[in-house]
Amino acid sequence: MAEITAKLVNELRGKTGLGMMECKKALVETDGDVDKAIDAFRKKGVKTSITERAATEGRVTILVAPDRKRGVMLEINCNTDFTAKSDIVAKIADEAAAKLLKDPTAKLAEDATIKADLVSVAQQTGENVQIGRTVVLESKDGLIGSYLYTVAGKGKIGVLIAATGKADEETLRHISMHIVAARPLALHRHEVSPELIAKEKEIAIEQAKASGKPQNIAEKIAEGKMNSFYAERVLLDQEFINGEVHKGSVSSLLKNRETTVETYARLEVGH
Repeated sequence: MAEITAKLVNELRGKTGLGMMECKKALVETDGDVDKAIDAFRKKGVKTSITERAATEGRVTILVAPDRKRGVMLEINCNTDFTAKSDIVAKIADEAAAKLLKDPTAKLAEDATIKADLVSVAQQTGENVQIGRTVVLESKDGLIGSYLYTVAGKGKIGVLIAATGKADEETLRHISMHIVAARPLALHRHEVSPELIAKEKEIAIEQAKASGKPQNIAEKIAEGKMNSFYAERVLLDQEFINGEVHKGSVSSLLKNRETTVETYARLEVGH
């Protein structure tokens, strides 16, 4: 008979959300086979599907080092907004962010303490609660800025931004808020997917040809439409969203404030 180890029991708990004794008993009955144990639960009508439920709700957490040279952002996913804004999930998110800030290479999903906490929440709520995406930004010669858009007591959208030059907290906050609202695809034009550019250009050409324009004219029209596309989807080309702060593009705002954005990251729950 197979040895029923704590590791096997925890694996079954993680996959089903059921109690330790229930899992151990099922493993004894199935000679330590986790998959057979899950099947046995299902045959008995016991709910074992929490890890199969879509974790479309959750929260985003951001933490920036005191010297503002490193910032981290992560999401915790679950099934309901109620669980997402609970104190226990907020606590897990904060602890996970602190570990990631200390060690950017940390594999949070494999951290024993975090895994145990997530299993505990899953058992209490019957939900699929897990660490989602993580982001680490560092700036050797500049600063890290951040902004967390909060809805119903939890972070819904987070932004981290790394910038050099005369970057100050106010400027980085303005740019971060713009990124939350404007949803840019990339910082520079050359960072946009070539496949997406080719698709948009082809559509623009075909639209022009459909209106009776010859191929050469259609291609020129398409170039103009691509400029409009970049103005909508590329951060430096976008019109800054808050006209009371600055009228003009994001790039002109940054130029006026002698700031250069190195990179940014945007994280939105469910997207």
